[in-house]
Amino acid sequence: MYCFCFQFEEKFLESAKDLEKLRNDGSLLFHQVPMVEIDRMKLVLTRAILNYIASKYNLCGKDIKERALVNMYMEGRAGLSEKLLHYSLHPPEEKDTKLALIKEGTTSHYFPVFEAVLKSHEQDYLFGNKLSQADIHLVKLLYHMEELDSSLISNFPLLKAVLCALWALKIRISKLPTVKKFLQPGSLRKLPTDAKGLEEATKIFKV
Repeated sequence: MYCFCFQFEEKFLESAKDLEKLRNDGSLLFHQVPMVEIDRMKLVLTRAILNYIASKYNLCGKDIKERALVNMYMEGRAGLSEKLLHYSLHPPEEKDTKLALIKEGTTSHYFPVFEAVLKSHEQDYLFGNKLSQADIHLVKLLYHMEELDSSLISNFPLLKAVLCALWALKIRISKLPTVKKFLQPGSLRKLPTDAKGLEEATKIFKV
């Protein structure tokens, strides 16, 4: 049984002054966001935050060997995730070229690797029958790629099956009271970055 229903409050920077205040009061160890306040700590750096939460909720593997595999899968998909992140930052005239490169790399390198892992044990998750943070990040990646081009995943049936298998988990988690509240219209939930959001971020971070 997996529990992700902890209560949290999410806050977003609305101006450069908000960022400067966090830096000046010592909340940001490396002067950058995101920052998560949890268990009387102020954690920064995305991977450190995700690893702590994954450890807290038993999503890292039970021993050093399992953790090594989980970390390997996590690092394996990180390259594609970074390409997708940078894709949203490119000007419109460069997007077609960048998307073509992402698609080529996805079908020739990333998807075949994860397909082979799943085929090697023919179970539900990358790590057999146990959910890990690697599965969660892979599913997020699969959803993102499907939104870009739904045909990309059609030649990888095991990955497609994983997406379907975890859909029920997604629905179940979405119905947890705290998560359901966060997903409702009018909540603090932010949609993927668009041109307007990118312009606001540029002003806040002065880049």
